[in-house]
Amino acid sequence: MSADRPTLPPVRLHSEAELARDALSAPLMARAAKLARWAERGVPVGVGGEILQGALADATEHLGLAGDEDGPAYAAEAWQLAVDTGLVEIEETEQTAEDGEGLPDDDAAVGTATPGEELRLLTSGSPQDILDIWLGGMETVLADAAAPDLADLADQLAEGGELDLDALDWNPEQEAELLDGILGNLYLLSALAEGDQDVPLPALAASMIVPDDMEEPTDDILEEVSEAMMRLDDQFRVLEPIGLVAYRPVDEALIEELDEEGETVVTPGSTGTPHDAPLTDEDVSRYGMVRLTPLGVYAVRARLLDAGAHAPAVGDLTDKGADVLLDALPDYPQALSQAESEQWLAARTPLDAARDLLAAARGDDEGAPRRRLAAQQTLSLVPPEAEPALREVLDDRQLGGLARVWLAERGLPGIPEPSQDMIFWLTVDTIAAQLDGADEGTEAELRDLVQGLTDQHSGFFDTAWRVDHPATADVLEAMGRLHPDKKSAKDARKAAFKARSRQSD
Repeated sequence: MSADRPTLPPVRLHSEAELARDALSAPLMARAAKLARWAERGVPVGVGGEILQGALADATEHLGLAGDEDGPAYAAEAWQLAVDTGLVEIEETEQTAEDGEGLPDDDAAVGTATPGEELRLLTSGSPQDILDIWLGGMETVLADAAAPDLADLADQLAEGGELDLDALDWNPEQEAELLDGILGNLYLLSALAEGDQDVPLPALAASMIVPDDMEEPTDDILEEVSEAMMRLDDQFRVLEPIGLVAYRPVDEALIEELDEEGETVVTPGSTGTPHDAPLTDEDVSRYGMVRLTPLGVYAVRARLLDAGAHAPAVGDLTDKGADVLLDALPDYPQALSQAESEQWLAARTPLDAARDLLAAARGDDEGAPRRRLAAQQTLSLVPPEAEPALREVLDDRQLGGLARVWLAERGLPGIPEPSQDMIFWLTVDTIAAQLDGADEGTEAELRDLVQGLTDQHSGFFDTAWRVDHPATADVLEAMGRLHPDKKSAKDARKAAFKARSRQSD
């Protein structure tokens, strides 16, 4: 894998059938499809397929939105999506008749819209066909979300007749980059969180603006966060109807209050108001809450893959070899690691799977301990039918220990006692694997493990330095760093020195 190719945590995707159903039921997509079917008799349109005023009123009524103040806007939006996705196709009108006979009733009409080929795919195509159509519509909506406010554009054109993007404080590249970054952060949260997790809008805006090394945001940064939060509020309102996000908008009453006070919305990353009063969960939700839907996770992943990122999904490794599986699993969150392993195992017989996993777990390279730990965790999901494969490696220095653990966990008879060398080798290998993936959150667990080992074996370090394992010295050095007892820590460092000297001989 290329070093400059971004790698993201894996995600669990819904099935294509479920995602396709979600796409069809997204309000904007459902309205677009309904209008496309309504266009069977032909609908006069203007330049770019724009629906004309007379037809717009009929479309609004057809959607059941005639009594809604925003009904015409919703209908126009749905119609434009139908045009952009090919749910309707436009045939230009030939304006050649001298008396205008045969032309649309509306003088502004330049063509006629009728149901397009893509509409047929919505009902008779595959789930992937439906998702492809939806993805095309989603890209259109994303572009709309990143566009400047139309009211501001209209004001500019009315005042001076010329468009000045600088005066709008709108940079198309920056706006698209900000929205992509926000969606990327939501994707990361979806990948790392267990279940759905709504994100407060101020925290999301701050994640893109506040520098990582800034302990206390300045007033200028806070103002920038507040402005970004308001832009995101507008954008998420646009994105929710296509099914990309689930969004609870900023409370309109709160916006009015803030407009009157002219104050910063909220301190990023804190639980305080501009006056540092404590916020309840309900208070926080007033500032907007958002998360990607399952359809949104699918869409953002598709965009990441198109951009060249490595964005794995559970199930990607089902047809890959055991070596690929064991290399990937250590970087997966526990729940997704198990889900990936279960799918991989389901595609193989228990005996074949066990033999493949054991063969891939061998090695003296730096990543081998993590592979063996992943193999042990995956083998824990394998039923007793795999017993012959585990008995075949009982005498293997690298695999004999984990094979005995597997057999013992199932209460199987005839398990030979391991030698002391095998016990110590497995201990070093296990600690090496856990050190390789350790972070601040797991250091306390490692410290407990190290202390427990030395408490159980009074002469642990006298023997451990002789273990013929490539990571022995590194493991002992780490034990010296982690052990809470000063004498034991010193003994570990001495043992590490002996192990390193032994390795250099």
